[in-house]
Amino acid sequence: MAITITDGISPTFSSASTRASNLHCCFWNSTQRLTSVAFDRLTSRKFGIDVKLKATVNPYSYTDEVRPEERKSLTDFLVEAGDFVRSDGGDSGPPRWFSPLECGARAPGSPLLLYLPGIDGTGLGLIRQHKRLGEIFDIWCLHFPVKDRTPARDLVKLIEKTVRSEHYHFPNRPIYIVGESIGASLALDVAASNPDIDLVLILANPVTRFNNFMLQPLLGLLEILPDEVPSLITENFVFNQASPLTEMFETMLNETDAVKMGRGLLGDFFATSSNLPTLIRIFPKDTLLWKLQLLKSASASVNSQMDTVNAQTLILLSGRDQWLMNKEDIERLRGALPRCEVRELENNGQFLFLEDGVDLVTIIKRAYYYRRGKSLDYISDYILPTPFEFKEYEESQRLLTAVTSPVFLSTLNNGAVVRSLAGIPSEGPVLYVGNHMLLGMELHAIALHFLKERNILLRGLAHPLMFTKKFGSKLPDMQLYDLFRIIGAVPVSGMNFYKLLRSKAHVALYPGGVREALHRKGEEYKLFWPEHSEFVRIASKFGAKIIPYGAVGEDDLCEMVLDYNDQMKIPLLKNLIEEITQDSVNLRNDEEGELGKQDLHVPGIVPKIPGRFYVYFGKPIETEGREKELNNKEKAHEVYLEVKSEVERCMTYLKMKRETDPYRNILPRSLYYLSHGFSSQIPTFDLRNH
Repeated sequence: MAITITDGISPTFSSASTRASNLHCCFWNSTQRLTSVAFDRLTSRKFGIDVKLKATVNPYSYTDEVRPEERKSLTDFLVEAGDFVRSDGGDSGPPRWFSPLECGARAPGSPLLLYLPGIDGTGLGLIRQHKRLGEIFDIWCLHFPVKDRTPARDLVKLIEKTVRSEHYHFPNRPIYIVGESIGASLALDVAASNPDIDLVLILANPVTRFNNFMLQPLLGLLEILPDEVPSLITENFVFNQASPLTEMFETMLNETDAVKMGRGLLGDFFATSSNLPTLIRIFPKDTLLWKLQLLKSASASVNSQMDTVNAQTLILLSGRDQWLMNKEDIERLRGALPRCEVRELENNGQFLFLEDGVDLVTIIKRAYYYRRGKSLDYISDYILPTPFEFKEYEESQRLLTAVTSPVFLSTLNNGAVVRSLAGIPSEGPVLYVGNHMLLGMELHAIALHFLKERNILLRGLAHPLMFTKKFGSKLPDMQLYDLFRIIGAVPVSGMNFYKLLRSKAHVALYPGGVREALHRKGEEYKLFWPEHSEFVRIASKFGAKIIPYGAVGEDDLCEMVLDYNDQMKIPLLKNLIEEITQDSVNLRNDEEGELGKQDLHVPGIVPKIPGRFYVYFGKPIETEGREKELNNKEKAHEVYLEVKSEVERCMTYLKMKRETDPYRNILPRSLYYLSHGFSSQIPTFDLRNH
């Protein structure tokens, strides 16, 4: 891929420049900037699109298998790492930045992402992530020549120089730093020295305390190991896939405890024994010894100034193969950093970004860590799910979908009710106002169906607890809400509501909120709406259509046996409810009585033989051209009551009509699937008598 540099700025190529075409990158020093690059993929970027997607083919309605975007392999990493090492030759430094060409160019407004490598030092640790990261970031990777011996303090100064230059040119943009092991320590050190610069740290398996128990014996072993051992191995033993030595070596590995060998990725490194020479060139004895000493120095420096770190931080932990740190270290780190979220990837090993199934862009999107300004804008910074991300989302809901076989009805302009979303307007802004079933169990089915059938992203206004959590709080872990965030959920607030409608989005609003989603026994399908009509006035300001809808079916899926009132009589549960409620945001402090009771709890339920979910969208209520009229509180309240009445009518209609649905119970639906195929649409009640 060729790049075109403008504005008279040219990259400074290192000694590796003669091999740039093979390495697929260009090098430059820490202060130079690429200000403009010809880029033919710019039109395909997906920034802040909240209206109906414009693709001629719905990417979320697929019949063939959807696969993740093709990425480079571990073999590519080893090949390119070998090229880096050979091109370094006898070069002893200094470290330098390079930008992988497969990342493309910086899109307008996209932030800079600096990658600080782990113990390998090649800077290629994100090679399997480059393509997707390049769609939303400008990526610079730091490369340490094998013979480089730059001290930790000087490395921090080099990184700081780049950070300060970027901040000078773009003071209102965040700077992302992704670091692994040693790189994570350096990133924290930079953040500690620059608390006034807006940094976002993404740290994979950070090492902030030198584990003497594990590493001191290794340092001692390396110091007494003869320098000639690695070269003797590579010169006197030829490793190839067919050699007896290779077979013996792989047999030894297979018989070794998988945990001790690092399983997963380390197994891949060593199982292909022909990779051993490359690994030895990357890690000669003196280099490995230096890297461990560098790790010790960097971690000590971080610990001495941890209390000055103010950066937003996302820590990614491997669930396996941890030998450099322990959970106590991470908890200490989490407590020391004021804006920190920790995510554990249970099925992955030490080298996260090189493993299958780890997509850094998806992780960033799920955590809502992507922003292009000083603060996160949930509307313009949101990035649409890819077809594969949507497929994963759909798979996560497959069991509930199969069990409940949702029926979706909508109303056409002529008043006819149809079994589809044909009555849903294509263009926004549209405001959908409905009821919550227990635990909001209707949310995923509706969002999924809107994308799959109509290619419409439905932005749901959700409780803030899905987006923030205090350290030490007993609120659920943030990863529990990943699916809501990847599909476009937004913290409910007047400002977010205003900005969504202004962007012509399709917005879902639930006036009943937590009180309705966590209702008590016997309160199924009862609305708990405050007497406020602000949403009507804001909708009229943008001429948004208001579509009331009702959802029923929770009482056919489960039965509540332990509600809020029951739990408040049990001291242990009462204390827990009060504690987690205090940790969350109460959105209705000004309300009295039942509407003001926003206590968070998990209702005790038992499953039933599954019935069916039904969702009915009523006829749109027009507000376009009525802004002046609906700015009057009384007129707005009349429309508010109309919306509320229509939601109740939709629920009443569904509760009545489901009695005539021959496939309401799961047994006849299962028989229908067996006779007509699992992809067939199961019939429902007759709509002709509407």
